Amino acid sequence: MDAKDILGLPKNGPLMSQEKKSRPQKESQRKPDGISREVYALTGGIAPLMPSIDINQLKRRALSESEKITWQWLPFTSSARKDNLQLYHWVRVVNGVPPTGDYSFAKYNKSVDVIEYTDEEYEKFLSNPSWTKEETDQLFDLCKRFDLRFVIIADRFPSNRTVEELKDRYYSVSRAITIARAPSPADVAGHPLVKEPYNASQEVERKRALSMVLSQTKHQERRDAEVLAAAKRISESRKAAKAAEETELPDVSDAAPEGAEKAGIDVISTSPNAQLPSGIAAPPVSETASTLASLRMLRVYLRTYGLEQMVQAASSSAGLRTIKRVEQTLQDLGVNLKPKVPTKLVCAEHLELRKEILTLLNLQKQVQYKEAEGSSYREGSYSETPGTPPKRAQRATDQDRTFIPDSTIFGGERAGKKDQKRKGPGRLSEVPSSPAQSKRPRKLKTSDG
Repeated sequence: MDAKDILGLPKNGPLMSQEKKSRPQKESQRKPDGISREVYALTGGIAPLMPSIDINQLKRRALSESEKITWQWLPFTSSARKDNLQLYHWVRVVNGVPPTGDYSFAKYNKSVDVIEYTDEEYEKFLSNPSWTKEETDQLFDLCKRFDLRFVIIADRFPSNRTVEELKDRYYSVSRAITIARAPSPADVAGHPLVKEPYNASQEVERKRALSMVLSQTKHQERRDAEVLAAAKRISESRKAAKAAEETELPDVSDAAPEGAEKAGIDVISTSPNAQLPSGIAAPPVSETASTLASLRMLRVYLRTYGLEQMVQAASSSAGLRTIKRVEQTLQDLGVNLKPKVPTKLVCAEHLELRKEILTLLNLQKQVQYKEAEGSSYREGSYSETPGTPPKRAQRATDQDRTFIPDSTIFGGERAGKKDQKRKGPGRLSEVPSSPAQSKRPRKLKTSDG
């Protein structure tokens, strides 16, 4: 048996022949020119990353019949050299006319203009007890020769001077000469040498700190990164705390009414000792402060966006029904839910009006709570008559009385007889005998009838 026998298919059915006939024939693609057969078989006709075009197929610039180009070994001189040295190189010559002009690479020769001084200027402005005139002359000669490459200058300098000392001497001399040759100090106040003088001690400290940073291990780098991250978090938290100290926006405080009435409303609405019923919460001062801090961190924001955030912060503790009542009150007063002209003063007044409406609703709830509590006390006092003792006294007397079980509940006279037997003769039972009426009637039998 095979798979066809299991599936119940004929061994030589017409299905395979139909599938073979229904397959479309693959279109043969012609190999493009310039690509080898092996590369085309590997890529499958996909465009290669690099161009694989035959060089012979590239277009060449047509040469005119009048141009005749040759390459000649010709001498040349460079303006960058002052010794007039003559060298040779290959040059492209067109129609036997060699190119003229300066050497093409002479434009890259850049030199530094080093200030030169006279003996009189040195004696008058540049005298320094730690430097002689011969050392200063050698320093300026090396600066002109090596284009202020002070590492090379320190290596070639005859005496043992550090790089910072050489820089300090060079820049101090250049600065003094620049100021001395100027008509007035104000004319050279913006010069880099005068505006930002070289500081040798700061440069030494910078290099020391740089060497410490470069010599750190991976563990030290991770620890420094953690310290910097912690410092950043601390600074951000301090900024937020400083911003949270102001509980209201500046524009709201400017536009808010001053006086005892506003102070009284704030005490009633935000005092922690006020007894408010369930469902009435104080305005969220912390959320308002956090909203102010987030707005100050944005720095630039729309005034309508700031008003929406402050409204949400002011009514966050209120329920959805209270918020709807505030909006309904605004509509009853003919005030738009969003100001049409959101100026600074309008937004402040709108926010203050919302706060006052929310305070009014909270006060109404508190008044209703107090009225309900007073009515409940009044109803309790009216229900008690003058002749009846109070319920608390009755409960006290009930608790003082001892419980004496009734013998009739537990079987009538039998309970009394058992008690009499237990007590000695001559003692009467304190429990009164149960009446005969409490006996259950005997059931009649058929024989009795």
